[in-house]
Amino acid sequence: MIGNSLTLASLAPKHNTKQFISKIYQFQFSKNCLVKQFSLTLPKPNLMSKKQTKYIFVTGGVTSSLGKGIVSASLGLLLKSRGFRVTIQKLDPYINIDPGTLNPYEHGECYVTEDGAETDLDLGHYERFLDSTTSQNNNVTTGRIYQTVIEKERRGDFLGKTVQVIPHITNEIKRRIKILAKQDFDIIITEIGGTVGDIESLPYIESVRQLRWELGEKNCMVIHLTLLPYLASSGELKTKPSQHSVRQLMESGIQADVLVCRTEHFISKEIKAKLAQFCNVGIENVIECKDVDTIYQVPLELQKQKFDEVVLRELDLPTDQEADLKDWKSFLKKYKNPKKKIEIALVGKYVSLQDSYKSIAEAFIHAGAHVETDVKLRWVYSGDLTSENIAEELNGIDGMLIAPGFGDRGIEGKILAAKFARENNIPILGICLGMQIMTIEFARNVLDFKDANSAEFDLTTKFPVISLMEEQKTIEEKGGTMRLGSWKCHLKPGSRLLEIYGQKNIAERHRHRYEYNSEYQDDFEKNGLIATGFNPETKLVETIELQNHPFYIGVQYHPEYKSTVATPHPLFIALVNHAAKNKK
Repeated sequence: MIGNSLTLASLAPKHNTKQFISKIYQFQFSKNCLVKQFSLTLPKPNLMSKKQTKYIFVTGGVTSSLGKGIVSASLGLLLKSRGFRVTIQKLDPYINIDPGTLNPYEHGECYVTEDGAETDLDLGHYERFLDSTTSQNNNVTTGRIYQTVIEKERRGDFLGKTVQVIPHITNEIKRRIKILAKQDFDIIITEIGGTVGDIESLPYIESVRQLRWELGEKNCMVIHLTLLPYLASSGELKTKPSQHSVRQLMESGIQADVLVCRTEHFISKEIKAKLAQFCNVGIENVIECKDVDTIYQVPLELQKQKFDEVVLRELDLPTDQEADLKDWKSFLKKYKNPKKKIEIALVGKYVSLQDSYKSIAEAFIHAGAHVETDVKLRWVYSGDLTSENIAEELNGIDGMLIAPGFGDRGIEGKILAAKFARENNIPILGICLGMQIMTIEFARNVLDFKDANSAEFDLTTKFPVISLMEEQKTIEEKGGTMRLGSWKCHLKPGSRLLEIYGQKNIAERHRHRYEYNSEYQDDFEKNGLIATGFNPETKLVETIELQNHPFYIGVQYHPEYKSTVATPHPLFIALVNHAAKNKK
């Protein structure tokens, strides 16, 4: 029997509203219970303690490509510099499982994490700003969400229930959002890809709405990024697009807590007051995000407006510890005040969309600032290079990088570029396919293997100096099946790379199917192209170096993925330094 003093609140579970309702029903109608008069006390929905993880959601409106990733990374940096444990994740609304099979022209570069996830390029920004690694849990696509739900349905996990967007898809989205909390972060920033109103973004917006209710006040907030267009004819910044964007967000049940306004011009107090009034936020919560010379200036501009303090107040977190951005400011000072200037040719096939090589470009910025050198990149489309024009196209460069990639378009131009760098003693770094190109070029023009090629481009070649990796020969599916993530490499004593890294055992991230064919290693080394890095388990050749050349290095891995503002990659630093020495 249940005593008269029992209230419904005492029956309420801490985290399950459905269970609570069920218990109400059982309490009222149980054969063993005599229901008497009592006061109904409803608990608040799952209020978190201050020690639990806080959630920040970043949405966008009006137009795409406003810079949600940079704003999220900047906020993460500001919060981390105040002593909070922060991570950032990206929810992408496209139906691809991951960007691994996407053409770089479609989505920019595919960024690879330590644990081998092929992810959105924004994760590169997160790592470069926070100087911390991300994982497969930091990037989720609609394709992966639906794949997981369908697999559960096939297994019978839903016990015959009709599978629907609500609750099954939204529950999976919420699970993915909260999974990072298991890693003991104080704050998780979640960037929602696309723009508010996009049909493919609706399940994510609905999931955020539900989470705001479930997590309770002060444990969850929404930052909405909008565009303030400038009409030159009237000389005005127009607020109406932002108002409509916020209204659309509200129609989905979400009130933005902070408004970040992307603009080309200064936002006056009057315009901020107008936005505050009609978007239903405090005037101090209207943040200007003005165009700047470099993305690395954005955190400082946001800090001037106390963006991080506004966020912390919304989350009921302490603001007493000041942000320590001394090292960041030092980096910016060096970047803006270089003592030297060099030009490096980046030879690739996706150069018309520079985001295709985003991590490489940023790695040069980090390395250049470190040695106080302005690195200008000359973007060279390899498909245009011929033996007749190559001297003109590459005239005056101080260094070269042969970019990674796939497919046979532009390959012969890359081979010509590698030959030009070798014969003219130009410092050169080949990354992934770039290393393979250097190998092919050397085989053709030094070893006199005229037909030398990669099995990727010519299966009938007599000299397959680059071959398909053994474990790849039985793989048929393209997505997520390459050699991915961090792999160990042992550097040879006396090698230039050992000198550069300062340690013989390293680990770098990979993304490839084809490898250096070790059957030809003796031929290469007899002529001065030395294999200097090996996987300790598979003995796969990871790096090559040319003797009697100022700087001729090829690496099968992607060093650009590990370069950050705080820790520039030593290989890029070395290339920049040698290019500066080479400058005439």
